[in-house]
Amino acid sequence: MDLLWSPVKEAGNLTDRIVMRIEELITSQQVVEGERLPAERDMAQMLGVSRPALREAVKILEAGGRLVVRHGQGVFVSQDAASVMRSRLINRELTLGELFAMREVLEVSAAGWAASNATEADIDALAILLAKEDAVRQAPIDWKQVGELDAEFHLRVVETARNRFLSQMVGVLQEMLAAGMETTLTVPGRLEQARHDHRALLEALRQNDPEAARSAAQHHINGARLAAVERVRDEMDRLTGAGLGAGLGAGTEAD
Repeated sequence: MDLLWSPVKEAGNLTDRIVMRIEELITSQQVVEGERLPAERDMAQMLGVSRPALREAVKILEAGGRLVVRHGQGVFVSQDAASVMRSRLINRELTLGELFAMREVLEVSAAGWAASNATEADIDALAILLAKEDAVRQAPIDWKQVGELDAEFHLRVVETARNRFLSQMVGVLQEMLAAGMETTLTVPGRLEQARHDHRALLEALRQNDPEAARSAAQHHINGARLAAVERVRDEMDRLTGAGLGAGLGAGTEAD
């Protein structure tokens, strides 16, 4: 490491010389993409330069896309565009995993409680929403309206549960639904499957059957999760090259 970061001795502007040295290390792959550089104090000492001069060089390299400064973590060599996109998609899949885990916690329980508490008026209101969904799912499809009605159905089920804690979580759930439906509803076959799932859940509520309602909600969320993973991995194959998504672990996204 000491030899790698040997003192800068060339003539000229000090900051420019530091920039040139780090550029050479990156170009020659002596430091590779994603690698963390030494701490500022250590790097300045090894290069034989002042910390302010090093700091300025890092700013120049960051502006040029060669380095990434992550506050609290350090300075890293930038990844190429494909690697950056791959990393973002992996993180997105992991984030969606957490999103679906929370949906499962909230919605499966809500479905069971809703089945116990649903009145005839509640069932009628949900049936009306499904009828509206059917109407907007005809070609040409208005995806924005489909998503809004889909989310409204889920939120109405939560309201039917008549649980005060869940009522306070409605805003959070609404954000979760919006985050997932942005991609899952357009996955081939998912629109029809969501329609079928909604009707199964409505029937369980109509029969005041908590177990069937929880099962229907679980089935629906599982299907949405799989659709979300498929969509993210398809994006990964398109944007970063076929096969990159194959190494990902199971993750997860909403309707």
